[in-house]
Amino acid sequence: MGYELPALPYDYTALEPHISKSTLEFHHDKHHAGYVSKYNAAVEGTDMDSKSIEDVIKAAAADPAKSGLFNNAAQAWNHSFYWNCMKPGGGGQPTGALAEKIAADFGSYEKFVEEFTTAGGTQFGSGWAWLVLDGGTLKVTKTSNAGNPITDGVTPLLTMDVWEHAYYLDYQNKRPAYIETFLGSLVNWDFVAANLAAA
Repeated sequence: MGYELPALPYDYTALEPHISKSTLEFHHDKHHAGYVSKYNAAVEGTDMDSKSIEDVIKAAAADPAKSGLFNNAAQAWNHSFYWNCMKPGGGGQPTGALAEKIAADFGSYEKFVEEFTTAGGTQFGSGWAWLVLDGGTLKVTKTSNAGNPITDGVTPLLTMDVWEHAYYLDYQNKRPAYIETFLGSLVNWDFVAANLAAA
């Protein structure tokens, strides 16, 4: 069946000056494409081939012998989700039901920003920061390497890639500057709100 590499939901230059064309070309066309290719090769001709990528992620996470499959499946999914978490002219505060939910569950938007920034900034090495819905409550979490919250039974609403390849060409070792820019100028709150409404 195969998992297709999705096209970026915007042009390669659309997120400039915050994320450069070069970063998106390397990140999407090389890193993401590589995960998708390795995932498809790993499931081809197996009983996993007919399963959704989400089901493969959950099954592989439960089996240490399938760590390679998990890594490529989860990274393929995480990146597809991440591209949609950004948009040109994004960032700033959300509105509507999402804003009310963030205020209710975190105390304020500023408190959410503080927790999300800390999650991304304190993830040692490679990984992801997430806003998830867990039992009806919004929470911030982080995962290392290819980790994905769906393996814990929660619903991802937003993610930020903190692997160095996500920001190094533009921000070098200044991960905090990338995180600040992500929240201030890139987040696609419409996508996050749609994920919340669907959850």
